[in-house]
Amino acid sequence: MDDNKPNQTVIEAEVPMGTVHPAALEPYRVRLFVEDEIVRDAEITVGVNHRGVERIMEGLPVEKANSLTEKICGICSNSHIWNSCLVGEKALDIEVPERAQYIRIIMEELERLHSHCLYLAHGNEVLGHGTFSMRLFYIRETVMDLLGMIGGNRVQYGASILGGVRPRCELDDNRIQQLKDGMDLMEERLTAFADRFVSDPMIMSRITNVGVISQEDAIRLACTGPTLRATGVKKDLRTEMKEYEPFDFEVITQDGGDVKSQLLVRVFEIPESIKIIRQAIRDLPEGPITNRSWEMKDTPLTKSYIEVPRGTLYHSYALEDGRVRHCVIRTPSMANIGAMQHACIGHHITDAQLSIVQCDPCFTCTDRAIQIIKI
Repeated sequence: MDDNKPNQTVIEAEVPMGTVHPAALEPYRVRLFVEDEIVRDAEITVGVNHRGVERIMEGLPVEKANSLTEKICGICSNSHIWNSCLVGEKALDIEVPERAQYIRIIMEELERLHSHCLYLAHGNEVLGHGTFSMRLFYIRETVMDLLGMIGGNRVQYGASILGGVRPRCELDDNRIQQLKDGMDLMEERLTAFADRFVSDPMIMSRITNVGVISQEDAIRLACTGPTLRATGVKKDLRTEMKEYEPFDFEVITQDGGDVKSQLLVRVFEIPESIKIIRQAIRDLPEGPITNRSWEMKDTPLTKSYIEVPRGTLYHSYALEDGRVRHCVIRTPSMANIGAMQHACIGHHITDAQLSIVQCDPCFTCTDRAIQIIKI
């Protein structure tokens, strides 16, 4: 384009990314509309991993349906089955033993540690810092081993059932000591990493003022979880959940709304999860971990919201003859991915992928629904 010629028409170019991208862990498609290598608009399309889990759950016995929700995602597996069980327990008026509640919290916070470590490792991979990425995967192994110790599996643990947790998830003295040692090791290694990470000038310059989303836009676009808290909004559903009432922790926020803020929220949430786990171990009540003295009945549509590593997770279903009806699952990534379209705009094309993955998108969680259109 000749700058000396007035009234030239700007040619908009489309740059496609995906469905497979070397820096993305899951498939999705992005269309970037650029002008002079600056992103002017973006469109993110999900659905490549579509499996229709909600439709498959229709008509399944409730406990089998609850187990199926764990297969939605390998990172959020405990979150899904726990929330699905909470729906059934609320609908059927099932009282969960206090010891089981504490074990559920331990499992959920371990999964938060696992998820945040994976996010930070992936973020450094996108940044091109392979050493930091591998170091975080190494640190994460401690959490994976603890999850496997309790649930019998490193990925899908099957801990929650209607009325409590499975007998194999009971915490004896040996497991409790392993949890204590694991939290000490995690704290030591992650503190050393965090100090090194935030003091690295190249990384800080690469992520500061990139992928910015304002607090007003974050609220308008229904952002949730760390993505919302990175804009300064002190909103964490754990503060409203009765299961978290016995525990003391801080809600972490940042004010920048950029990639740096997104990363730092998760870096500083990790010590809070360790704090919660230590409190749960210290105050673990005596008593049973399962209540099976309940009766099945038909129930209306029942809803449950919980705070998971990426934000607010919603599950709902009704029960008819012990089978699930009208199941709906809404994951936090659905809202956050949409907001990342906005976060790309105005930045250089080389920052687009970093702007998109800053919300820790879980495309597997998002690609579980089916939309039926009646003609």
